[in-house]
Amino acid sequence: MKDKKPNKRLVMLTLENSKPGKPLLLHDEPIYLNNQIIGRTTSGNYSFCFNKNLSFGYVSGEISKETLKKEKPDTIKGEFIKMISKGDDFPIHQLPTPIAEVGTERNFYDRYFFNGYSRDGNIFFGAAFCVYPNLNLKDASFVLVFDGIQHNFRYSDVLNQERMETEVGNFKIEIVKPLKELRIIIEDQEKEIAVDISFIGRFEPMEEPRMTLRNGSRIYMDSTRMTQHGNWLGDIRFKNKTINLSDGDFLGTRDRSWGIRPVGAQDTQIVPPLKLPQFYWLWAPANFIDCSSHLYFVDDEEGYVTNSHCVQQGNEQSTKLYDLKKEIEYKKGSRRITKAKFSALKKDGTKVTWSLTPKYHIYMCGLGYMHPEWGHGQFHGENQSLYDFYDLSEDPHDPPFLHIQAICDLSLIHI
Repeated sequence: MKDKKPNKRLVMLTLENSKPGKPLLLHDEPIYLNNQIIGRTTSGNYSFCFNKNLSFGYVSGEISKETLKKEKPDTIKGEFIKMISKGDDFPIHQLPTPIAEVGTERNFYDRYFFNGYSRDGNIFFGAAFCVYPNLNLKDASFVLVFDGIQHNFRYSDVLNQERMETEVGNFKIEIVKPLKELRIIIEDQEKEIAVDISFIGRFEPMEEPRMTLRNGSRIYMDSTRMTQHGNWLGDIRFKNKTINLSDGDFLGTRDRSWGIRPVGAQDTQIVPPLKLPQFYWLWAPANFIDCSSHLYFVDDEEGYVTNSHCVQQGNEQSTKLYDLKKEIEYKKGSRRITKAKFSALKKDGTKVTWSLTPKYHIYMCGLGYMHPEWGHGQFHGENQSLYDFYDLSEDPHDPPFLHIQAICDLSLIHI
């Protein structure tokens, strides 16, 4: 280890123009050098011995002490933030405060999610966009899967309190007709990706039951979600490949969810006794030629169902089903499902059965879910982006890759 260069170094920094508690430095604040993040703070406080605000932090081991002393790294300083935004010109307030204030805790989020696939399942794509008002951040991602490779495009930027601007970097969402048609546009020459696709709702959105989970006395998740099935139109171009989404050939699902969930930097203050919240979630939207269905289960760590929902749609009607049951078979030694069978009852006693066999799966960390670095609400600086890819012939089982979406062959039976 003596011969190895450390990849990070613990330093103590003093802040210029300091007053007691101003600026207030907390843990995990970015440390900049020449507008590049070189590390993060671990803690900070005012020193009455030195009459300055001090901060501990880790910086890149590649940067010498001499460079730090000469260049003077910087960090974000507390300042007054203007809360009035463009959204305040619309009659959509629900609190006696500006739209930028959500009236709840730090982890509030407001998210769009989409997936799409060819009828044969050989092509899959997904997209997500989210704002985090109390973190003053927004991020987006796009995933494209073909020929066994999952291509991931990630974008992040500062929100600047403008919740009505549904774009980040080269990624943009347009609400063409609310609850009916939405458009996704990406123009990113550096990553050789161009997307102009529209989601057209087949049926009306379905409101899922509110989902609330607690960690002791603390709210861990509290969210509302609406889900909608639809067709896709438009084109996706990546490098020398063009994918035309013809009406009826590409189907998919979108959801809108908002509320509270773990986002941003991990909370260092535990709730004793330490018990990490666990839940088992099966989310199964399905498209058929003349109808669609959506069902899901949320079980607690003991295997008891705490939340479930099932709706069938067709002929401009939505039918809620009851008495949901599931039978799951797993690949030995893994959490991967090999077969799934769901059943539910209509009010007239008709039994409906779904039988699913996964063809392949995609990793949701490509869309930010559970990603250790590009997770939801993580700060990367202004207008940052990243491209990476996963080889789907590999199947890692470490935590970021546990959350998947599986493309399935599916049969629906009414008895």
